[in-house]
Amino acid sequence: MGKFFAVVLTIITVISAYFVIAHTWWMPVDVSVHGPGVDHQLEETMLGSGILFVLSQLVLAAFVFMFGDSKGARKMKKFPGGATPLVIAAIVLVGIEVLTLSFVGSKVWASIYFTPPDPNSLAVDVQAEQFAFYFRYAGPDGKFGELHPDKIDDGSGNYFGLDPANDVAARDDIVVGSLTIPVNKPILLTLHAKDVGHSFYVRELRIQQDFVPGLVIPIHFTATQTGRFELVCTQLCGLGHYNMKAYVEVVSQDQFDQWLKTQSQ
Repeated sequence: MGKFFAVVLTIITVISAYFVIAHTWWMPVDVSVHGPGVDHQLEETMLGSGILFVLSQLVLAAFVFMFGDSKGARKMKKFPGGATPLVIAAIVLVGIEVLTLSFVGSKVWASIYFTPPDPNSLAVDVQAEQFAFYFRYAGPDGKFGELHPDKIDDGSGNYFGLDPANDVAARDDIVVGSLTIPVNKPILLTLHAKDVGHSFYVRELRIQQDFVPGLVIPIHFTATQTGRFELVCTQLCGLGHYNMKAYVEVVSQDQFDQWLKTQSQ
């Protein structure tokens, strides 16, 4: 029985490794400037952890094959020093792997989260609530109106808490239910959460950023291809979480200008 289990374990390990190496289930095409760096880091992470996974499973299979028979009880042998050296070695090995991956990935992480956005970025406000996303663009005056959380009223469509009666800049703000952006244009999003934690995740843009109630969180990127991509929430935010999504429309600059003009009318 031990030899049979060892063979089955080896087969499962090899098949699992094949699917990862062949990229059978992998990320979709990248459409962002920082995407290649993220994908490269993912490859390195899968390579490093994959090698350790395969080796550990093959070692386990070898031990089971050699010693997992049914010939009766054997005299137990103690590893020199007991289990402590093995535990320490495992901690050190995994620790080195984690620190190495963190070090080599820090540049990619910093390029997304710690690098200042382009000063010419298109600024868009994003509001997340149970269970929808809303997006706010500055109107023809190029200025955003002030936000007043106490004035948020979904019933009247005031998702951001604007006060157009007393704030001139808020009167031409554009609020829509999908994110439309021009291709090859730096984008700066500012994320707001109305109620609980949510998440902004677009696979093709290689972006995943949480919304935190009470915080305004910036995130910036540049899309390199036109198309329509799904934005989903990846934080469990309530019963309607499964259906919380919107779409990112990446269009040409001319199409975006026309779209913005149409929304302003």
